[in-house]
Amino acid sequence: MKMMIDPLIGLLVWMLGVLLGALFFGGLWWTIRKSLASQYPAVWFIGSLLLRMSVTLFGFYWIADGDWLRLLICLSGFVMARLLINRLVGSAKSLLNTTKEVGHAP
Repeated sequence: MKMMIDPLIGLLVWMLGVLLGALFFGGLWWTIRKSLASQYPAVWFIGSLLLRMSVTLFGFYWIADGDWLRLLICLSGFVMARLLINRLVGSAKSLLNTTKEVGHAP
């Protein structure tokens, strides 16, 4: 038996995966920015992790609806969002490197 998905449904599932990825990785970026200036960064990280994981897992469960092919298409959109967010925001090294390097005398 051959599994097929309507191309329009496939595109919609992929776009929902991109949306889930944008929420997850955009939320991570926002959390890092907020926690750097916070007195309680652990609260930000734990709260953000719980919220982002809950939304993402529920989204995958709802979108897949028991179909592994829909889950795979959604996951590919999620990974694409990671690549896009990474390109827009920059690498983690540039985010964390906020101080200027001091030049050393030879």
